[in-house]
Amino acid sequence: MNPQSAVYGVNKNCTRYFQKHLLSVSESPLVFAIDNFERLFQYPDIFSQFCLLLRGWYENAKGGDRVANIWKKLRLVVVHSTEVYPSLDSNHSPFNVGIPIELPEFNQQQVKALATEYELDKQLGQNLIKLIKLIGGHPYLLQQAFVNLKNQQINLEQLFTLAPTEEGIFSDYLRQLLWHLQHNSPLEVGYKKVVRANAPVRLDAEVAFKLHSLGLVKLSGNDCVPSCDLYRQYFYERLV
Repeated sequence: MNPQSAVYGVNKNCTRYFQKHLLSVSESPLVFAIDNFERLFQYPDIFSQFCLLLRGWYENAKGGDRVANIWKKLRLVVVHSTEVYPSLDSNHSPFNVGIPIELPEFNQQQVKALATEYELDKQLGQNLIKLIKLIGGHPYLLQQAFVNLKNQQINLEQLFTLAPTEEGIFSDYLRQLLWHLQHNSPLEVGYKKVVRANAPVRLDAEVAFKLHSLGLVKLSGNDCVPSCDLYRQYFYERLV
């Protein structure tokens, strides 16, 4: 049997199962949520066909017939981290339909509330503003900072001094971003311009989109600036 035909058969059988045994037997909507969807990016065969399956379910609900009314009960939620997506036929993609929701960074009040939850608000004091300037409102980086401060793995002076170095608590995360840049020459060249400039930089639209998807830049109109001072310091030294 042709492997591709087998995949299409699996997709068809899965669709039939959902329609007959899950959606048709209930009057209530069914929420089908997929977390960490980006884990499929490294498996292009599975990724493309699974995306085709999800897109097909979305298209099934667009009509006005009996089958469409059945599929309108499905609430499909796809959660993924910001990454450079693999190439995918736009007609097969689940990413360009539905309602996209981009999670924003924490604002200053939310950062302060998180610090209070870790019982660090008094310890941080005015340094909270300094921390936000360093890493912005990035939830993961804030959590890393607060966990290490709470567990006394690091003090404030060490946090700020070592943050953009390989000895700092963010080094693993920063190296992952560096790997992405070093394996994509246009992104590396573009981001080098951004971190070395003192003003917003205009980049090719696709490069700007991918850097933004990686969380490395914020958009100022059509121009790019580093997402936070930590990125500017770290990548300024490494993108030579």
